[in-house]
Amino acid sequence: MAEKVADDHVVKLHYKLFVEDEELESTEGGKPIQFIQGRGQIIPGLEEALYGMSPGETKTVAVEAEDAYGVVDPDARQLVKIEEFSEEIPLEVGTFLDFRDEHGDVLSAQIIAKDEETVTVDFNHPLAGKDLAFEVEIEDVRPADPEELDHGHVHEGHEH
Repeated sequence: MAEKVADDHVVKLHYKLFVEDEELESTEGGKPIQFIQGRGQIIPGLEEALYGMSPGETKTVAVEAEDAYGVVDPDARQLVKIEEFSEEIPLEVGTFLDFRDEHGDVLSAQIIAKDEETVTVDFNHPLAGKDLAFEVEIEDVRPADPEELDHGHVHEGHEH
């Protein structure tokens, strides 16, 4: 009997992501994504909807912003003086910049406003505050190997 999507199973799926009826991403014609179910490796609202699905099954899943990339956090916007950037960085509205936090982690932010002396950068995910729709097709489901569970990610070449 075919495996169904459950915790600690490796799920291989194709998806299309729609925001406001516009297709943003798709794995069609490419490689499916793989992840370990129940480990929070994909957005919570989508992960929740996959439980019990079988290989070959398709589903359209609506995920509200709170269960996707969260609501927009006004505190995640900051004013930065233009002089703090090196001159070769193009400081245009819409540009994404990477910053390092005090732990050395890279945070991505988008410039959302600019004046003579400052730019406003937004650390919210670009899809924060947006409701998403996914079309998913389960390609394969298998129990994760103990080593994968231990390492917390799928190992390529472990297909059965």
